[in-house]
Amino acid sequence: MVWRGQAWRYRAGGPADLTPLIDADLTRPETVLPLLDFAGVAVFAATGALAAAREKHDLVTFAFFGAITGVGGGTLRDLLIGAPVFWVQDWRYIAVCVAAATAFWMLGARTWRFRALLWLDAVGLAAYGVMGAAKAASYGVAPLICVVMGVLTACFGGVVRDVLAGQPSILLRRELNITAALLSAGLFVSLKALSVPTWPAVGVAVAAGFGLRAGALKWGWSLPAFPSAPTRN
Repeated sequence: MVWRGQAWRYRAGGPADLTPLIDADLTRPETVLPLLDFAGVAVFAATGALAAAREKHDLVTFAFFGAITGVGGGTLRDLLIGAPVFWVQDWRYIAVCVAAATAFWMLGARTWRFRALLWLDAVGLAAYGVMGAAKAASYGVAPLICVVMGVLTACFGGVVRDVLAGQPSILLRRELNITAALLSAGLFVSLKALSVPTWPAVGVAVAAGFGLRAGALKWGWSLPAFPSAPTRN
């Protein structure tokens, strides 16, 4: 079975004979995905810096929050799929994190900054959901696991950020956080399975994930909660 336009083939011998098929669209440096990767790191680093601002931390803590949030999800993804950890191989990722954190430190107190955190997080969830799924695909991972890797990439850094900041984790909120990352990653994987070119697939998937999260922020969208048991009189 070949997932056309992406990165794997199962031979007759079964999963043990997995042969990666690297799609040029996923590896050429001039394509959209590396740019999306840096953008996602910068956005998540900014949310980490804003979380540090909420607690009035110093510049060093800003940089630490920015770095751990910016690269946390991608680090877990790379460890799980057996890839070299991306920021260890390329120093620019940490530089982007520090630059984003420093920029928000220099902005100082602004009334809009915590609202900005929510919207930046929405962009990051959508973009990194796609990027995580795409990188997993380039390492020969099956489609369903690519979606899982996309969600982990998009959400794990935010989980670490919230724990360090002493805030409720995104995993425990009824807002559409993880769902937005799931939508963007799942839609990207599905579109590439249908041989949609990378640029349109990325655009549609990111827009859909961001739109879902934006709706949750603006109109309070959420998934139905588990019903409580009826009380006895």
